Amino acid sequence: METGKFLQVLMASGPGKAGLTLLTILVMISLYVVFTYPRDFGTARWANPVLWADNPKAAPPVWTNLFTRKRRAEHRILKASNPTRVESVGTSWVHLYELPFSYQADEPPTFISLSLSEIVYHSRPPVVSASLVRPDGNVVLLYRQVLRGPRPGESPPYRRHVDTPLRVLLSGEERAFSAMSELLESTYGVFLPREKLRGRLETALFGTFVSEDEFEVLPGDYRVNVQFVLHDPEDYAGMARVVVGGSVYGLMGTDALGRDLREGLLFGLPVALLIGVAASTISTLIGTLLGLVSGYRGGHLDMAIQRAADIVSNIPMLPLLIFIVLIGGQHLWLIILVLVAFSWPGLTIIVRSLVLQIRSGQGVEAAEALGASRRRVIFRHIFPHTASYVFAQLVFFAPSAILAEAGLSFLGLGDPSIPTWGQILEHGFRTGAVFLGYWWWVVPPGLLIVLTALTFMLISLSLEPVVDPRLRRTRIWRY
Repeated sequence: METGKFLQVLMASGPGKAGLTLLTILVMISLYVVFTYPRDFGTARWANPVLWADNPKAAPPVWTNLFTRKRRAEHRILKASNPTRVESVGTSWVHLYELPFSYQADEPPTFISLSLSEIVYHSRPPVVSASLVRPDGNVVLLYRQVLRGPRPGESPPYRRHVDTPLRVLLSGEERAFSAMSELLESTYGVFLPREKLRGRLETALFGTFVSEDEFEVLPGDYRVNVQFVLHDPEDYAGMARVVVGGSVYGLMGTDALGRDLREGLLFGLPVALLIGVAASTISTLIGTLLGLVSGYRGGHLDMAIQRAADIVSNIPMLPLLIFIVLIGGQHLWLIILVLVAFSWPGLTIIVRSLVLQIRSGQGVEAAEALGASRRRVIFRHIFPHTASYVFAQLVFFAPSAILAEAGLSFLGLGDPSIPTWGQILEHGFRTGAVFLGYWWWVVPPGLLIVLTALTFMLISLSLEPVVDPRLRRTRIWRY
């Protein structure tokens, strides 16, 4: 069948249109991930707990606020690479970073942290301070510190926190407790010692005083001011980063380590397509080639290929796959290799039966009478008659490979350097996400596995009229 006619038949059915639409969307998203994500995402980012330290743990997605009466605090990350303004004070220079944000939640944030990086000075170490400006105009000094001075034998310029940022938990600083206690005394005439503010400083910082044991959340526009006092015109500070911890995060939420599940789910898509396409393509090529040779050559070669197919098809794949992964290591290429090794026999047996019918036809006999080589007879006169069925089986193999890898990863035997949907599911079940009600950790990867498998199943279903032309006249294929 010509390519144009093939696509016309494929698009003539509802399953074909739906399958190709879904496949196009999946491929476009996969290309986005391939070109934007680092190649070592699994080891350098996903498996690095330092990168997720500021994220809330096991937090649901932000959009869940639409279905709750109490608006939960959104997790906010505020960054500034350049100072808002620079002022000269005597012989020093003040670099001020202003980080504004609007707070409209019905609960206080879970924490406030400050990260500083790439600070360079030439003589005296800079002085760093951070303060919170509330909607009512009150200012609370949260942090003030002189950076570490020169080490013995160190020569200028002195570089601090270039590779690893300085991270400070502002809501745990003693100065923040003292400043908040002073604010309560000056504004409300109430003295609360530090001991009574411990464990609920965020409630006081983002609220108004009601009673000694109660604060009411104060919504409005807040601002965190980070100030550097530098003592040399060549001194400079890099990025200032403030994290206002929330109880909801991002589009897909986080896991128990604070990892953004959106990133892991997106990265798992091209991996799933790679597994499905690679395993199905290679196994289809092997199965088709062996079936063509077995059916056309016959004799002892046919007997050997068919007995090998019978033996391999009767070996339970999953236990052997688990054994091979345990012995050979948890590598993605090994998983694909094993999937290929056990996927070809069924296609080989069916292609052989098709070839046995085709090789006795007049076209094949005429080609042999004209002296055509065996290779030419197989690939020019026999294979085209089996191509439609072979292509349908190629598409059908893909979801089987995806589900097999997901099942193996769910058992904890996937490649740890490459996060997949099965691994996300396994980590969720291992940490009790189902029993704790963390549905956003379990449902999305499961749905994506089903959706990807369904995409290939729809395409495979739409190929039935290609394999059997009589179905093209059936009304069911024209919706």
